[in-house]
Amino acid sequence: MNFTVYFRKPVSRREKENAGSQDEALTARRILLVEDEDDIAELVALHLRDLCDEVVVARDGREGMRLATSADWALVILDLRLPGPDGLEICRAVRRERSYQPIMMLTSKSAELDRVLGLETGADDYLTKPFSVLELVARVRAILRRVENLTPSRPPDGDRPVSISAGGVRVDPARREVTLNGDAVELTAREFDLLAHFVKHPGRVFRRADLLDKVWGYGHEGYEHTVNSHINRLRSKIEKDPSRPELIVTVWGVGYKFAAAPLEAVPDRLA
Repeated sequence: MNFTVYFRKPVSRREKENAGSQDEALTARRILLVEDEDDIAELVALHLRDLCDEVVVARDGREGMRLATSADWALVILDLRLPGPDGLEICRAVRRERSYQPIMMLTSKSAELDRVLGLETGADDYLTKPFSVLELVARVRAILRRVENLTPSRPPDGDRPVSISAGGVRVDPARREVTLNGDAVELTAREFDLLAHFVKHPGRVFRRADLLDKVWGYGHEGYEHTVNSHINRLRSKIEKDPSRPELIVTVWGVGYKFAAAPLEAVPDRLA
C-alpha cells in the first residue's frame, strides 16, 4: 500500500515573532524525503523538522516521483534503492522537468560508482548508509544556506534581476542558466554553483578546502578530489582549450581562481 506521511513542525508564538533571524528564515520551507525504510524515514524526519516547516515522507519510488516532480521543495532527499523508480530515475526526472531544486542522495553502498552516478545525475550531495543523523542534519543545513546565499533577493522598485558576466561567461542566478559568448552551456547543479562562485569572486584564489566549504557546504579532506573532477568538467565546457585553461586557472601549490576580469552586471532579459 502506498502512503505519504507529513511531519509538520509546531510553530510557537515566540518563533513567529522572531521569524526574521537567519536560522528561522530556513523554516518557511518544505523537504521531501523518499525513503522506504520506516525506521530511517521516521528518525530523519524527526530531526529535519527543526530545519523546516514540513517534512513529507514518501515510502516508495512511485510516490516519490509523483511528489518530486509536481511541487517545489527546499530539498529533496532520495534513497538510491527504492521499490519502483529508484533515486537516480527520480533525480533525472527532477532535473529534466522542474526548475532547480537541491537534491541529496542516500545510498547503502559505499562504492565510488554509486557516488559518481548520483553526482553526475545532478545530485548536490550524497551520504552513505549507515550515517550519523547529526552529519545528515549538518549537510542539509549547509545545502539550505548555500541555496539561500545563491538565490538573488527580490530587487527593489520592480527592477529586473541581475546576471553576472565575466570573460564571455554569463551566469543567471535566478534561472540557473549559463551562456558562453551567447551560447547556452549545460551544467549540472554542482557545476553551476561552482562556476557562479568563481564568477562572483574573479581573481580570488580558492583552496580546494575553501571551495568544498563554500560550494559543497562542508569541509572534508577526503573529498578534495571531487573539486578537481568538477573543475576539469567545467573547463571542458567553457574553455577554448581545456588543456590550457584561460578562465579557471590553477595557482600551483594553492588552488584555483577565475582569471577573467568582471564586466558590469547585466540586467536580466525580460521573461
